Amino acid sequence: MKDHTATEHATDRTELINAVGLHARPSVKLTQLAKTFACRVEIALSADGPWVDAKSPVKVMRVKAPRGAVLHVRTSGPGAAAAADALIALVRGGFGEETNQPADLRHG
Repeated sequence: MKDHTATEHATDRTELINAVGLHARPSVKLTQLAKTFACRVEIALSADGPWVDAKSPVKVMRVKAPRGAVLHVRTSGPGAAAAADALIALVRGGFGEETNQPADLRHG
């Protein structure tokens, strides 16, 4: 008999490869995707946290992760594995943005 009280958990991590990291547009894309899942979805720049609610656009934008940063994803609840997989795929796909621009965009 399957234990229905057990909570599904998933964790993963990947590098931000889009040109300017987790800025406004990618933050919104990540948040919109996270909201499609019933489970809890959190992100952090370290496995030790601090963890933020990936369903909150304001909290995600405050992360301000640059290109090259490692983004950690942690999910729990129904569909946790699918949610983690989807978010990791979004990040690895560069949020649908250009990924071949230099990470350092300072003017010289």
